[in-house]
Amino acid sequence: MKTPHPKNERTLVMIKPDGIQRTLIGEIISRYERTGLKLVAMKMVAPTPELVEKHYTLDPQWIRIAGEKSIKSALEKGHKPLSEDAVKAGEMVLLSLKKYLTSGPLIAMVWEGSHAVAIVRKIVGSTEPLSSDVGTIRGDYVIDSYQVSNHDGRAIRNLVHASGTVDEAEKEIQHWFSKSEIIEYTHIQGKILYDINMDGDKE
Repeated sequence: MKTPHPKNERTLVMIKPDGIQRTLIGEIISRYERTGLKLVAMKMVAPTPELVEKHYTLDPQWIRIAGEKSIKSALEKGHKPLSEDAVKAGEMVLLSLKKYLTSGPLIAMVWEGSHAVAIVRKIVGSTEPLSSDVGTIRGDYVIDSYQVSNHDGRAIRNLVHASGTVDEAEKEIQHWFSKSEIIEYTHIQGKILYDINMDGDKE
């Protein structure tokens, strides 16, 4: 069986309610377009709490892992953790995320191209905007931090969600999109990015 070409890798991106309210939709999309990634699906959604919870718990271990990360991050920064129990902390993280992502519409997208998952994550930046590098979406457009969000008892506002791994992307895409909503089409940039001899325009 022939191995799929890396150019067919796909990832899920969601522009969260704060990204829409701050009119950053075009700016965020253009960051991905300029790399050469191909947009193959997009829709605006008013998610329910159930839809959001299912998204985050596609991995049965997510709540525990999220709690562990939350505790570790708080301790490293000298802050008080949400809870010392990983599962309880993870449940609190999930609750705050459900409130955040159901506060308004979001835009779900599927991007396709070589190393799509890693490229998108690099462009987005780290989860905490304060720690994100200049040049990333979160580093350039958000001033939020874990310290502020924990103090206010809410999820961190970081504009965008991006799948963390190829396996995670496949599950998330299936959660948000049906097969009929993902469009197969020729992208003219592909001739430059993927044509072996880069001579597609020669006469």
